Amino acid sequence: MENRLKIIIADDNKDFSVPCSNLLKTYGFDTTILEKDGAILLEKISEQKPDVVLCDIFMPYFDAISVMKQVKNAGTAKPLFMVMSTFDNPTLQKEVMDTGASYFFLKPFDVEVLVERIVQLTGIRKMTNISNAQVLPFVKSEPDIEMMVTEIIHQIGVPAHIKGYHYLRESIMLCIEDHDIINSVTKQLYPTVAKRYNTTSSRVERAIRHAIEVAWDRGDVDILNSYFGYTIHNSRGKPTNSEFIALISDKLTLRLKGMRTEAEAVK
Repeated sequence: MENRLKIIIADDNKDFSVPCSNLLKTYGFDTTILEKDGAILLEKISEQKPDVVLCDIFMPYFDAISVMKQVKNAGTAKPLFMVMSTFDNPTLQKEVMDTGASYFFLKPFDVEVLVERIVQLTGIRKMTNISNAQVLPFVKSEPDIEMMVTEIIHQIGVPAHIKGYHYLRESIMLCIEDHDIINSVTKQLYPTVAKRYNTTSSRVERAIRHAIEVAWDRGDVDILNSYFGYTIHNSRGKPTNSEFIALISDKLTLRLKGMRTEAEAVK
């Protein structure tokens, strides 16, 4: 049992917490379900020293941000925090991530996706007997591109429940893999995404356009300005689909190059 990673789930909804706990156990995790209470969560973190904490942003006594700050100030081993919320607000999401969360989930979401993210973040592959595995919680041989893309889309303000969110993420990842594909959006990019999602190129184009419009209407101006300042402050309006995808993929490509350069320097 000592070699099993410990996860605390602080959530009152048994329809969510119990299936989530059961699925995590199939991956070999040791799970504890708590009521949604910041004070109780802090106490259990101190007692159990979990590897992962899954909690709602809003809890009685202490919210997730306060819990993360108190754990940090305590100077003890800091667990990996994954925060959930039904409130879709890019500014709040940014504050949660800046405080130290490793992931932000907008409810409702697929429990299997949650478990997949936990497995990815803890660096563990699915196996029947996890106790014999060498666990490296925060070390990954290669950056997780999908998670980096997802984080940026969240920050910009694209809600996860619309189709354009998934099409945007797939499009950006395709451009990171093959940057030349952005030069053939209608002939290559949209058809490739459409094939993967069993839809049509025109629906992909419309859904991405809608996602960008939603982000512009609901997103945080400061965050949008950091990515698209030239667009916000003149008469051009919102970026086109290809501009949006190209800019985000370019920024991530440069970030990945920097991360790999730093990794090589460490070696």
